[in-house]
Amino acid sequence: MFSLPLATFPDVTLDELNEDAEMLTRIDRKYVLDRDGADAFVRALDPRMRVLEIDGRRQSAYETVYFDTPDLLSYRMSAQSRRVRIKVRTRTYVESRTSFLEVKTRGGNDVTVKDRIGYQWIRRGALSKEGRAFASDAFDMLGQRAESADDLHVAITTRYRRATLLAPDDGRITIDTDLNWMLPDGRSLDLPDLVIVETKSRSAATDVDRLLWRARCRPQPVSKFATGLAALRPELPHNRWARLLRGPFTPDTSKEQLCAAV
Repeated sequence: MFSLPLATFPDVTLDELNEDAEMLTRIDRKYVLDRDGADAFVRALDPRMRVLEIDGRRQSAYETVYFDTPDLLSYRMSAQSRRVRIKVRTRTYVESRTSFLEVKTRGGNDVTVKDRIGYQWIRRGALSKEGRAFASDAFDMLGQRAESADDLHVAITTRYRRATLLAPDDGRITIDTDLNWMLPDGRSLDLPDLVIVETKSRSAATDVDRLLWRARCRPQPVSKFATGLAALRPELPHNRWARLLRGPFTPDTSKEQLCAAV
C-alpha cells in the first residue's frame, strides 16, 4: 500500500468536513500523477490543510459498484461527452461497513450534483426496489426514460484508498491510491503506481489547481468508472480516453507518462 505523507497536517472530523464543505454540488477537476508526484504534491500543499481522520486513519478503503444498462447508457454519455450525464453507484466505506446509494449527475454547466441515500452494505452489489425507484427519479429529471432504472446491472467495481483534505478556502481535495477495477466476469486491472487527485470547488479554480498547473499538471478527463471500463473492455468506444489508455491506464506505465513533479 502507498502511504501519503499526511502526518504533519491538522485533522478534521467527518462532521466538521461535511459542515464546512459538503460539496454535493461542485466543479470537479482531476489529475493523474505517479507515486513520486503525489508525494511531492502533498508536501507542497498549504500546511493549513486539514486531513480527514477516522479512527486514527488518514487513508481509508473505499469500494464503489457502478450500475449501467445493457446498452451502457451511462458509459456512452461519458464516452460521447454528452452535456447531460448520469452515474448510479453504491459507495462503501469499507472499514466501517457503511454504504450509500448515489446518483451523480452532470449538466451542461459542468456542475456535478450528487444525491445519495443510506444503503445496506450487505446489499451494495445489487439494486433494491427502493434503489431502482431512486435512480428512476434521476433518469426522469434528466429527460431520460425512467424505465432505464429497471435495466440497471453491475458494470464494474472499483476499490482504492482515499485521503480527503479540506483547504483553508473550504475547497476539498481527494487523493486516490492503490487503484483496482474488476468486471463481473472476474477480469481485473491493478494500477498501484497511479494516483488520481481530484479538486472540488463550488466554482473557480482553487489554489491547489494552480499549484498543479504551475507544475504543468493539467486536468484530465479521467473517470474511475468509464476509463476503467474502457481499459478492461477495449472493444468499447474510447476515443475520449485514448491518451490515458495508451499511458497511465496500462499496467507497465513508465513515470514519463504521468505528471511526476510538483
